[in-house]
Amino acid sequence: MILDLEKFIARQREVWRELDGLLGALERDPAARMDLGQVKRFHHLYQVTSADLGKLQSFACEPELKLFLESLVARAFGEIHDTPSGVSRVKVGRFFINSFPQAFRGRILAFWVALATMLAGFAVGAALLIVDPDAKEAILPFEQLVGSPSDRVAKEEQGQNRALEGKKILFSSELMTNNTRVAILCLAMGATFGIGTLILLFYNGVILGVVVLDYLRLGHTAFLVGWLLPHGSVEIPAILIAGQAGLVLGGALIGRRKSISLAQRLRGISSDLVILIGGTSIMLVWAGIIEAFFSQYHEPTIPYSLKIAFGAVELVLLVLFLTRKAPLAESSGRGGLRG
Repeated sequence: MILDLEKFIARQREVWRELDGLLGALERDPAARMDLGQVKRFHHLYQVTSADLGKLQSFACEPELKLFLESLVARAFGEIHDTPSGVSRVKVGRFFINSFPQAFRGRILAFWVALATMLAGFAVGAALLIVDPDAKEAILPFEQLVGSPSDRVAKEEQGQNRALEGKKILFSSELMTNNTRVAILCLAMGATFGIGTLILLFYNGVILGVVVLDYLRLGHTAFLVGWLLPHGSVEIPAILIAGQAGLVLGGALIGRRKSISLAQRLRGISSDLVILIGGTSIMLVWAGIIEAFFSQYHEPTIPYSLKIAFGAVELVLLVLFLTRKAPLAESSGRGGLRG
């Protein structure tokens, strides 16, 4: 019996070492991803090692070996079933630079649906204003947008609307809090199978369509673009990405592949949802700062051309950032553990 035990340990030791090596690589680089083949191999090694540990419980083997296998199985279990904790260990800089664009591209179809929904709302909002100019009072949720655009432009350019002067930090924090709340709501409404998320995106598009057309039809194009573009070039994509996350959640709840349980579908998207909403929050912090300290200043304080150029550069950089390819170590696949 002792000889059989020695042969068993000698035969299985390579399996344990391979699993230990894979776990070590994942623990050194929490952002690393596996392709489907690697995930299947990892799961196989985990199952074999778990079975080996069960067999050794009935043998009088070295306590150190049992402790090693127990630790190995526990670490592997944690990697398989505790994806969010792996995400939380990623440094913010690396997370935002690599994981966020990768998660965005991996769920790009949901983003296009979110964008199409908001654009449809935009068109409906503009059409409603054309048909009934007084409709904006019922549509717009902000009192300062209900009045005449010409009156507001005149007051802003003459420096009469300076109530926020000296309160920019407070205003910025309020904007960040409000926008983050909207983003989280877009994600949370994915629990309604995505219907609530679509309604929120559509309604925000309606508001945007009314505001844009209201200023354009009176000839305040420069003011409008100079006001909205600096923060809107980041804020609007952030809301769309939050909507993207909500639609991913809704899609998982609906479940197109019936052979996969709901728990498995939710576990498969949990990492991307955390990453998408985390990246969205960072974007909204930046948008809130820009809106409070830059967008609210108009000519002659800041030329519209400068504000428009700034917003355009932001938008181009954002597109390049979201479409950049992550390093190979980050983009090896999307299946299983970290897919």
